[in-house]
Amino acid sequence: MADQLDDQLKSWIGGILDGAEVSLRPPETQTSGRGVGLYLLELLQSSPMSTMKPPPLQLMLRYLVTTWSPQPEEAHQTLARLFFAAMENKNFEVEREPPSISLWTALGVHPQPSFILRAPLLQERPQPPAKLVRQPPKVEIVSTISFHGKILGPGQIPLSDCFIEVPALHLSTSSDREGRFKFSGLPATGSTKFLIKARGRELAVSSDQNYPDSRQPMVVSFSSMED
Repeated sequence: MADQLDDQLKSWIGGILDGAEVSLRPPETQTSGRGVGLYLLELLQSSPMSTMKPPPLQLMLRYLVTTWSPQPEEAHQTLARLFFAAMENKNFEVEREPPSISLWTALGVHPQPSFILRAPLLQERPQPPAKLVRQPPKVEIVSTISFHGKILGPGQIPLSDCFIEVPALHLSTSSDREGRFKFSGLPATGSTKFLIKARGRELAVSSDQNYPDSRQPMVVSFSSMED
């Protein structure tokens, strides 16, 4: 199934950069010609927002996107075009933080201009037989918003790689290096309950407010991380 997403991403890149070569191999320090690197870093479990029962299974695939060209200026321009296109695509997420130095060290290459793209991969599950509807259905339209948060540890130090879940909606994500996280489609009204797991600690948090502005996120603080 992942190869289907690879092909979809190749087609997406081809629609932006006509005739561009796309490589799924790890990035290299020296690469001839021109093209785009699309290297799969990891697969993360994710929960889609769905009213279907059972909901489909979803993975979030993290790709390292790089470009190469004999002319560095051309490679930079190509990378910027892909970055903007990914930001405009509602099915993708672009991570705020650049790839870490430790990643480049593990790959054995010098750091390169790049970004990390997240793309969802769904697997549908068989649906149970539909029950007979004996009353007219009620349709309720619920508006949604983006919700931004930030997780801090003792001393107001940002906590990365925390697991944040909205159990009622089967949604989850993780915090970045600045302790920030984002949910793209939470209900605009009512209270939202979060379950946050950080370094062996769990914290349940409820919010009656919306935090659609990334500059003013909901701040969650862990007072102690000691056993």
